[in-house]
Amino acid sequence: MRGHRADPPDDGQQLLITLGRLVDQALAQIKLQQARVELAVALQRHMLPPALPVLPGLRIAARYAPSRDGLDVGGDWYDAFVMMDGSLGLAIGDVQGHDVEAIAFMGQVRTSLRAIAETTSDPREVLGRANNLLISMGCGLFATCCFLRFDPVGRDLTVSRAGHVPMIWATESGRSGITLDRGGPPLGVLQGELYPVTRRRLTEPGVLVLLTDGVVEGPTYPMESGLAEVARLVKVGFDADPDVLAASVIKVADQTGHSDDAAVLVVRYDGPPGPG
Repeated sequence: MRGHRADPPDDGQQLLITLGRLVDQALAQIKLQQARVELAVALQRHMLPPALPVLPGLRIAARYAPSRDGLDVGGDWYDAFVMMDGSLGLAIGDVQGHDVEAIAFMGQVRTSLRAIAETTSDPREVLGRANNLLISMGCGLFATCCFLRFDPVGRDLTVSRAGHVPMIWATESGRSGITLDRGGPPLGVLQGELYPVTRRRLTEPGVLVLLTDGVVEGPTYPMESGLAEVARLVKVGFDADPDVLAASVIKVADQTGHSDDAAVLVVRYDGPPGPG
């Protein structure tokens, strides 16, 4: 007697088997991509400063919001540290691209700025040397940056920008504005670039707000509108706690419809010390 031969699967069964395999492959790919994104976000947050410096008469706060598109992890960063001469160094920037490579380059930029600031406190030199160093590394990426030096003794503020968004300010007397100082190209573009500097002296209590373009610009939201909205918030809330003001400013990003990451750095100056 011949053995019974199983019937071959019909077309419907074969289709279900194929669909099952495709679903398994898609789920595996999703889990892999999710793991990559989580790793990138963790790496990005690790590269931000764990704490901000505390100096007499100054209060500093920051906010960072990651990209809304889970596949695009950007390279925005901020930093604040005490430099070799006791002055305060402040930096904020945005790296070209949205991937792990951009995050790695962001780490190189931030580290370069800190290392160079150990040898000079002049923002023009800090940006110029960092620019040349990044070009010599041959990464092929670029970054916008705003670098500030504040001398708490002389109350002098020196600002240099490399293709970055202007900062916004307000004072106790009711003055406020958007700094449209002349700047240079982004870091990593032109070898030997000399970045312009602007010098001011702070004579009354006030606040400075540094940010990245993810806060003020979106696909259908022009940067001018975003800057104007932040300027309004800063003028109204200049005397608020810096942490509260930073939280308020970064919410402007919700109006832009952006998918980019966003960073805000707020510096509150309590004014010159009174007579001793």
